[in-house]
Amino acid sequence: MPDSIPQTAFADLLKSNTPLLDVRAPIEYSRGSFPNATNIALLNDSAREQVGTTYKQQGADAALELGYKLIHAEVKDDLLEQWQQHLEAYPSTVLYCYRGGQRSNIAQQWLAAAGYDVPLIQGGFKALRRFLIDTLEQISLTDSFIIAGGKTGSGKTHLINGLNASVDLEGRANHRGSAFGRRVTAQPAQIDFENNLAVDFIKLPSDGLNRIFIEDESHSIGSIHLPPNFYAAMKLSPLAIIEATVASRTAVIFDDYIHSNYLDFVAVHGAQGLQLFSESLMANLDKIRRRLGDDLYSQIQDIMRSALRAQSASGDSSEHKDWIKLLLVNYYDPMYDYQLAKKSDRIVFRGNSDEFVSWANSINPEVS
Repeated sequence: MPDSIPQTAFADLLKSNTPLLDVRAPIEYSRGSFPNATNIALLNDSAREQVGTTYKQQGADAALELGYKLIHAEVKDDLLEQWQQHLEAYPSTVLYCYRGGQRSNIAQQWLAAAGYDVPLIQGGFKALRRFLIDTLEQISLTDSFIIAGGKTGSGKTHLINGLNASVDLEGRANHRGSAFGRRVTAQPAQIDFENNLAVDFIKLPSDGLNRIFIEDESHSIGSIHLPPNFYAAMKLSPLAIIEATVASRTAVIFDDYIHSNYLDFVAVHGAQGLQLFSESLMANLDKIRRRLGDDLYSQIQDIMRSALRAQSASGDSSEHKDWIKLLLVNYYDPMYDYQLAKKSDRIVFRGNSDEFVSWANSINPEVS
């Protein structure tokens, strides 16, 4: 096994889901990491801060000396035990720190002394992060995308996930889009989103791939922002419009935003699930109050409250479909029609869901 992994091997490293051991401090890890990474830090946050201050004031040698003092024998033994447990579970692990410098080298040396040959990533987190940023930039410069569009509730996310060449932006952002799209679990850090998104593209088939299908999105998905050049490429890409009836779109919205979301809240919060789900739903409605206008807002609010009372009393949540239909017809549909009129020159397909799937798969017939 090589002592280090060069940039030329980064794509294969990520395609193969190689386990990664991140020895940076927890605060660094929380700001962004990579798929399949586990954080077992050489220095905790406090120690890292002390070493960093010493480096700035006294130089590298003094910082290194302090680092060794902070990692006394008991700490070292505990670290080695944790690293070894990880390596026993994931023998093909590769390790990294921020720049592939002192911390990863120390970890590599200690593990080698304990009988474990673990390569490190050349350039560390910074180099691998740069590689993934460049990957997104490169994909943005090619005519790679077809954008799946359609009115709210047309099932775009479900449909593209069934294709043989697609990337799910909302799935990566852990948000369903729109004011009602927040999930019970938190969205990823921006860096995590970008890194995982780049890996999704790296993992796409390389043979027979003509176009990549992604869903029509605004520049933001909840708190996540699409990279500027990536979003610019989306706005220039061909547009496929999925058409669906109001009834079918109401059913999709109900399943995704009400039934599924409610079950998620219960799974995470137990007995408080319904109350927290209700509060979230009402708060989401408040976000668009000004754009709805007082009359429509009050009408939808009354139906929503009635539906939540019925759901609480009997478990029957079907009444939610009444306000969903009202919101679609009177708010989302007019807004979508206005926006689509400005994109009409990019439309290359219109049809129902079955027609879309058949047409989309014909774009990449050799991809499986």
